[in-house]
Amino acid sequence: MAGFEFVEKGDSRYPALLGMIPDPPERLYYRGDLCALSYPAIAVVGSRKSTEYGRWAAYTIAKRLSDHGVAVVSGMAEGIDTWAHKGALAAPAPTIAVFGSGLDFCYPAANRELMEDIAKSGLLLSEYAAGIRPSRFTFPRRNRIISGLCGATVVVEAGFSSGSLITAELAVDQGREIFAVPGNINRKTSVGCNKLIADGARPVVFIDDILTDLGIRPSAAKVLGGDLCGDEKRVVAIIAMNGEMSYDRLAAEAGLSIAALTSMVTLLEMKGQVSTAAGKVFLANP
Repeated sequence: MAGFEFVEKGDSRYPALLGMIPDPPERLYYRGDLCALSYPAIAVVGSRKSTEYGRWAAYTIAKRLSDHGVAVVSGMAEGIDTWAHKGALAAPAPTIAVFGSGLDFCYPAANRELMEDIAKSGLLLSEYAAGIRPSRFTFPRRNRIISGLCGATVVVEAGFSSGSLITAELAVDQGREIFAVPGNINRKTSVGCNKLIADGARPVVFIDDILTDLGIRPSAAKVLGGDLCGDEKRVVAIIAMNGEMSYDRLAAEAGLSIAALTSMVTLLEMKGQVSTAAGKVFLANP
C-alpha cells in the first residue's frame, strides 16, 4: 500500500523482543522512523476516562522515560495513552503508537494532530493493512504488540474492565514486568491499578523506580527558566531526581525547615516549577 512500508518477521529490523512472544505478528506496517524500535521501550497505558492526576502521571512518567533515552509505547487512545505520547514528544527519545486498525485510520479522530506529530519524530505501527477499520476485536488483539515491544508495562489508571488490564495480563504472560500507579480507593479509575498492585505488580512510589529497574541511573532534570535562586534550584533538582517527595523528606534532603520549605514551594508553584497534591511535591509539566 502506497505511503506505508512494512517489515516482516525474520527481517533483521523486526523488533527482537516482539519476536519472543507466543504469537508475534508476521508483518508490521509502519509510518515514521523504524529506528525507534532500537530504543529500550516501556509501555505506558491506561483508561480512556482519565482524571487530572492520571493525565499528570502519564505525561510526567513518559517525559521522564524519554528524557533518559527510553521509547514510550502506547495505543494513542483518548485519556492516558494520549498524555503518555504527549509527554514523550516533549523529550528526546521517540514514542511509538500501536494502532488497532490500518494506519490510514486515525482513532480517535481528535488525535489527528497527535498522530502526525508522532509520525514526524517517532513511529506509527500496526499489524493491520491499510483499509482495515478499528473494531472491538482489533484493539484487544493489538495490545499484545504494545506489551510485546517492551521490557515493562506501566498502567497509570484503569477501571475494573479497562482494556489496559488486558495489556497488563498479556505482559505477564510474556514474562515482562508490570508497574501500576496507585490511586484513590474512592475512584473507579483506580480499581484496576490497585488490584494489580494487590496481585503483585510493582507500585510506582517514585517515578524513577522504573528507570532504576531498567538499570538506568536517574539524573536531575534541567531546571526550566533562569529566575531561580540557589536554594530553589537545589530543591527542584532533588524533586527531579526522586520523581516526587513528601515535605518531610524534601526538607531533610534540602537542609531546610518545614516552614522555609513551605514558603519556597509556594513560590515555586507560582513560577510554574512544581505542583503539590496529597502532601507531596512534584515537578509541574513543562
